[in-house]
Amino acid sequence: MSEFHIAPLARLVEQFQRLPGIGYKSAQRLAYYVLGLSDGEVKQLTDAILEAHDKIHTCKICCNLTDQELCSICRNESRDHATICVVENPRDVVAMERTRDYNGAYHVLHGVISPLNGVGPEQLRIKELLDRVKSGTVKEVIMATNPTVEGEATAMYLSRLLKPIGVKVTRLAYGIPVGGDLEYADEVTLSRALEGRSEL
Repeated sequence: MSEFHIAPLARLVEQFQRLPGIGYKSAQRLAYYVLGLSDGEVKQLTDAILEAHDKIHTCKICCNLTDQELCSICRNESRDHATICVVENPRDVVAMERTRDYNGAYHVLHGVISPLNGVGPEQLRIKELLDRVKSGTVKEVIMATNPTVEGEATAMYLSRLLKPIGVKVTRLAYGIPVGGDLEYADEVTLSRALEGRSEL
């Protein structure tokens, strides 16, 4: 029997299918997996989703995700807060941290400038970045947006805003393939890209 004859199951498949990277077959597998869970396991799953949705918000300094006022990186006094690595999304922070070669701070834009998708500079966390740099404590801003057309355009846009403030603006070197995403790059590639960054 098709799940479309069972309305709650069809709705569950539909919801899973809305997740990024989940096609129909994967959504179907997830839905049937959930149906096989005990009542207690279903409650744990729904509680975890609700808790994450309710308690996780953006750090008031770097705009990364956190469940506290400041994220663990912004709270860490041993980090070099004079260097800010600008990334597109919170997953990119995780990717950069895997290298263990970077000890500075981050700034998460939550996207890139993409006129075709209706995303302009005002939709990104650019004002917060400019406020941090204008404080006078930042010496270098590393542009670590993905090497895509939108990522490059965003890096150049930010560079034009930051350079007049008198801060050094660098770009990750191209150890990362054009069209690739930071979250899928291995640690060695990211390390080399960090070492070979150049001034914009």
